[in-house]
Amino acid sequence: MYPPIEPNTQGMLPVGDGQELYWEECGNPAGKPALLIHGGPGGGVLPSMRRWFDPDAYRIILFDQRGCGQSRPHAGDVNVDLSVNTTAHLIADIEALRAHLGVEKWLLFGGSWGSTLALAYAQRYPDAVSEIVLRGIWLPDQEADIAWATGPYGAGRLFPEDYARLRDFIPDAERDDLTSAYGRRLNDPDPAVHVPAAHAWGAWEIAANTLLPVPPPELDDATLIAFGRILQHYFSQQCFLEKDELLDGIDKIRHIPAVIVNGRYDMKTPPAGAFALHRAWPEAEYHIVENAGHGGSEPGTAELLVRATDRFRK
Repeated sequence: MYPPIEPNTQGMLPVGDGQELYWEECGNPAGKPALLIHGGPGGGVLPSMRRWFDPDAYRIILFDQRGCGQSRPHAGDVNVDLSVNTTAHLIADIEALRAHLGVEKWLLFGGSWGSTLALAYAQRYPDAVSEIVLRGIWLPDQEADIAWATGPYGAGRLFPEDYARLRDFIPDAERDDLTSAYGRRLNDPDPAVHVPAAHAWGAWEIAANTLLPVPPPELDDATLIAFGRILQHYFSQQCFLEKDELLDGIDKIRHIPAVIVNGRYDMKTPPAGAFALHRAWPEAEYHIVENAGHGGSEPGTAELLVRATDRFRK
């Protein structure tokens, strides 16, 4: 990955519904536009996400999706309405950002939920996309993908200790639907209820992100509450996507040069999703990293991602 860099410019973009998006630009202001779409939903931008691009060649654009990071209002406040936070809203926000920044076409780079949103945006606005680089493919329009994330027969079978902590936070009578049970607590107005729930939900989401364990990040209460509320909101609605919607829409973007990368031992977005996307879109370059998990900066994965952006930089 390229060395750390700082933003050249940053700002807040009003997008309607009382929402303002934080955005920033790094690298070469006259370079090729590239948009980094972060994961989650509700994850927010991290400084390391600037480092997949050659800063001499790219105009690197990042933004925080509705309700998280530095965007406002922040979903860490349980009174913030999430009904105006859907996949369709986020797609419209990306297009508003493109118009605001005067970008004709940009490369899309998305990991995890970012891969989902990149596919959804590209299928809605294919003429605005020059190339696509995707990591950790997640197709949450498939019931199995959300069940893997929160059910007892998915990642919890491989990380039983972490899953037990997620499950045991909820009383026995409510454990048949952990997503709904956490939703009731994450949206409870009492901090004594929603703060512990956010920490329990967040600990599971952060667990098992890499092939080898790494220390978890230290996140404040507001960040964890926003992450939990937004993620649960999307999970409860199949991420506002119809079944097979993203795979059925591949013909709209088949002509766009693309690279697909997934870790063989990705516990958050197992390679079955990447393989399904590859089968639907054989024109896209496809890589399974045999010694990697979900982390985009893991050796092997990072190398392939940087190689892809280097190849597309002209």
